[in-house]
Amino acid sequence: MAILIIFLLGVGNFALHRAVTDSGHPLLDRLPWYYHALSSRFSLAVEFLMLLGGLLLASEGIAWGALGYLTYSLLNAISAWLILSGKV
Repeated sequence: MAILIIFLLGVGNFALHRAVTDSGHPLLDRLPWYYHALSSRFSLAVEFLMLLGGLLLASEGIAWGALGYLTYSLLNAISAWLILSGKV
């Protein structure tokens, strides 16, 4: 069950990532040079590694892995909301 929840959270995180990168927010212009040079592939790779780590820890029955990914997802959702709503 934890693997399914983490997977669904991962889908949501990738959707939020796409929405933020497509928003054209001025904050994105302040990101380091390698973010722009790799055309956001670097941040997608980090997002994927976070998801993979959460799934691997959950598959081994390590509860803090699932809780850690849940915390990461909540922080990601809050930051995406702040960026997309124009509060930042």
